[in-house]
Amino acid sequence: MNPNKPINSLETLRDCLREFARERDWDQYHTPKNLSMALIAEAAELIEHFQWVEGNQSHLLADKTRQAVEEELADILIYLVRISDKLEINLYDAVERKIAINERKYPAEKVRGSAKKYTEYED
Repeated sequence: MNPNKPINSLETLRDCLREFARERDWDQYHTPKNLSMALIAEAAELIEHFQWVEGNQSHLLADKTRQAVEEELADILIYLVRISDKLEINLYDAVERKIAINERKYPAEKVRGSAKKYTEYED
């Protein structure tokens, strides 16, 4: 990673991760399947930090736990960006499309204050 070039966009992160994998000859292992499995493993490690915490207390993390959560979130983002790179998916475009879908599924006037799934709402 170039210390003079801060990571301030998904594109910069993608390029940094490409270089990191290339320097270690890891591209051969970075298949969408393997990266997806690694992503799930990291998400499970994130969950461990909240497993026995009351929901309303889950944002009150000790410094050591907060640092561990930060590292798990970074790992998750790293694998997510690598998967999208390997599949040539523009995450910004995908997010915009998904937000539009969710706006149709969950109209604010119908779902405000409710955690129900969209299939539980009547038309």
